[in-house]
Amino acid sequence: MKQSLKKRFGKGFKRTPQRLAILDYLEGNTLHPSAEDVYRAVTKKCLSLSFATVYNTLNTLAQAGAVRELTLDPERKRYDPNIEPHHHLICTSCKKVIDIFEDISVGIPKRIEKEFSISGNHVEFYGHCSACRK
Repeated sequence: MKQSLKKRFGKGFKRTPQRLAILDYLEGNTLHPSAEDVYRAVTKKCLSLSFATVYNTLNTLAQAGAVRELTLDPERKRYDPNIEPHHHLICTSCKKVIDIFEDISVGIPKRIEKEFSISGNHVEFYGHCSACRK
């Protein structure tokens, strides 16, 4: 069973109303939001939230391994609360990100394999989503 974001990020994290609102927004979120997206969404319910709190909370969550920091968009970091191994499809027009949970076999040259111990991979596919192709 997948552990909730609040349980994954437990001890040592002061649970303020603002931080809990951020965690609630991220829980199960598949939109891969940026800090700006989180701020816009959460300030609708939590007026006392600052952008600095959102940014600092997301960085703390990423450092703790509770969310994955994605650098799919050169203009801003995006965050993925699903830390299970998976890959991404990224639309280069609208910046939509879609999760791919199927295994994708990626090989590396034998000469590198001998010098490096592989512990995982993350594959990104870029293109245009069906809405942007129209």
